[in-house]
Amino acid sequence: MAAPIDYPVTTGVRFLRAKKIEFQPHLYKYEEHGGTERASRMLGFPEHAVIKTLVLETDDRKAIVVLMHGDREVSTQRLARALGVKGVHPCDQKRAEKLSGYMVGGISPFGMRQVLPVFVEKTILQLPRILINGGKRGFLVEINPADLRACLPVTEVEVAQPGA
Repeated sequence: MAAPIDYPVTTGVRFLRAKKIEFQPHLYKYEEHGGTERASRMLGFPEHAVIKTLVLETDDRKAIVVLMHGDREVSTQRLARALGVKGVHPCDQKRAEKLSGYMVGGISPFGMRQVLPVFVEKTILQLPRILINGGKRGFLVEINPADLRACLPVTEVEVAQPGA
């Protein structure tokens, strides 16, 4: 039997434990700008199942979180339309880190410093398993996507477009 993985006990991990969400920890060597493609390759998971946690803001600076497939991008135009706002764009790094309590590259939707509305690409919830950031660079947790609904108030959206 394999030895248990020694993984960081982040705010995200404590959040999942408190909500009694089962997860499998996965560690990999983080690389600046490696993104989901690197995590996918290092951990042997399809990039489509490696989920990005993006902190965006509307034109009136209302921050939101979008969970997106690693191999897809967010159509900010479609997202703005879905939200009924003029525009949506990424938060700057400093604001994203302040709002989330995590470093960019390690932002988890679980246990964020500030509770933000969470929008999830609808097709993520149809996958059998997903990998999502556990709250530290190079640390992902594998969960059942149905557990996103169980522990976060998520709103489904259809705003994916092919990745670059």
